[in-house]
Amino acid sequence: MEPLTEPEIRAAFVNCSKGEAKRLSVPRDLATRPWADLDYLGWRDPQTPDRAYLVTVPADRPVALVLRRPSAGPGPARRNLCSICLTSPEVGVSLLVAPRAGRAGRDGSSVGTYLCSDLSCSLYLRGKKDAGAGARLHETISLDEKIARTVTNLAGFLARVTA
Repeated sequence: MEPLTEPEIRAAFVNCSKGEAKRLSVPRDLATRPWADLDYLGWRDPQTPDRAYLVTVPADRPVALVLRRPSAGPGPARRNLCSICLTSPEVGVSLLVAPRAGRAGRDGSSVGTYLCSDLSCSLYLRGKKDAGAGARLHETISLDEKIARTVTNLAGFLARVTA
């Protein structure tokens, strides 16, 4: 992924208003992010922990999503598998919900998926961040094939949000 600037990120949001995109918190450390190792940029909102954001570049144009974590239900937390990178990191996997883009989202329609709670799929996949014991399934496919699968899974989620 190529480095993005704060204005590029703010302009890329497809499932919130321009005013909301102006007000949301963008990471201050964009210059030090490991861009070459990222399939998407993801971060949690430090002021609102149940909100997260994701930016990807599917076709030479950044697309960003506002995500939220629904209220946790009763009972113990389960160790889930991330739907994007197929990792089960020690930090956990969260159900994150994105309002759909356009009128559907304004009418309350949303789409959810399970993502690594810290949104570090790309780093876990490449072994740049330790996901913990037993977090990754043993696979015989190459790293390039794992990356391609992750990008495809992310594109599928993005398509459901923007459809």
